[in-house]
Amino acid sequence: MRMTFWLLFGFIMFSFSSVSQKREWGIEMNPKLGFLLAHRGVMGHLPREHAIGGEITYFISTNGTKNYHKAYNFPKVGLTLFGSTVGNNQILGQVIGVYSFIDFPFKKNNSFELSGRLGAGGSWISKVFNQQLNPKNVAMSTHVNALICFGLRSRFYLGETKKTHIIAGIDLTHCSNGSTKVPNLGINLPYISLGLGHTFHQVEKSKSSDSFIPKKWNLTAIGIISTKEVFPTGGKKYPIYAFSLVGKKIFTPKTGMELGLDFIYKTSINAYKPQIHKTKEGIAQLGLYCGYVLPLDKLQFVLGMGLYVRDEYFPDSRMYHRLGMRYQLTDKLLINFTLKTHWAKADYVEYGIGYTF
Repeated sequence: MRMTFWLLFGFIMFSFSSVSQKREWGIEMNPKLGFLLAHRGVMGHLPREHAIGGEITYFISTNGTKNYHKAYNFPKVGLTLFGSTVGNNQILGQVIGVYSFIDFPFKKNNSFELSGRLGAGGSWISKVFNQQLNPKNVAMSTHVNALICFGLRSRFYLGETKKTHIIAGIDLTHCSNGSTKVPNLGINLPYISLGLGHTFHQVEKSKSSDSFIPKKWNLTAIGIISTKEVFPTGGKKYPIYAFSLVGKKIFTPKTGMELGLDFIYKTSINAYKPQIHKTKEGIAQLGLYCGYVLPLDKLQFVLGMGLYVRDEYFPDSRMYHRLGMRYQLTDKLLINFTLKTHWAKADYVEYGIGYTF
């Protein structure tokens, strides 16, 4: 709950600062109906009821002052307060969360807008796994979890002023802890929604035409730390240390690429096949990585795939994946928040600080 408090505090401060800057802003209320997706066979006993929820969203329309605003047809950004049942009140309870988002318009005119949503934040679920009290909850083991939302939004603008609009959408909301504690199969909630929104302050968008200058390749060193728990439940937490050398180039306002070399020291490998003796040097892994970069000014989303070129014990597959974001604090310093996975199985969350040479 402490995390939720600070996210809500940031939401309020963000709202006041946005109004003072005379941005175009508004509020949306969005009831949602969905279900719990049993994405693993061992979760087949969990879906019992519909997931009934809703969202309150504060949005700001970008105004053209950044290159990416015009490149993405003036997307909306903002914060959403989310709450819902999960499809099994007895075992899973309810979930609440706060996430920031960006809506990318695919089609847009004065009366209609179709956009794709990408959002990330934090969530709190009321019931978690307990060996004695709640052993059937194989999905969630921590109250506080990450939240990711992907979806489509249609907005139908009404009247002459176009300030009020109807919203219809579909999305998928995912919550999990990134394997910091097991079990961690996570919950996936597909929704349909129908709501209402209103724009309270409209402004004319900037007509400036700043030219985009493609950036040269740069090299960034990222130090990463994390933790991971493995089965059986209630075991120890294993620290993880990693170091990445990443070469990156932004080709267009919408497109970038990165190539990386990952040095990984994952102590949880010691718990894999414990009958096999392992050396401290033997659990070190080396990977080659290639990813796509979606640049949004100082914020960049990354999605990529890697291959272990050194992995003595192969506790997972030979390939790994990376999904998340990086934020450029200064020209030299960045913070890293990405999820490393093996296909649909979370490995651990990568918390890192990077330096660009």
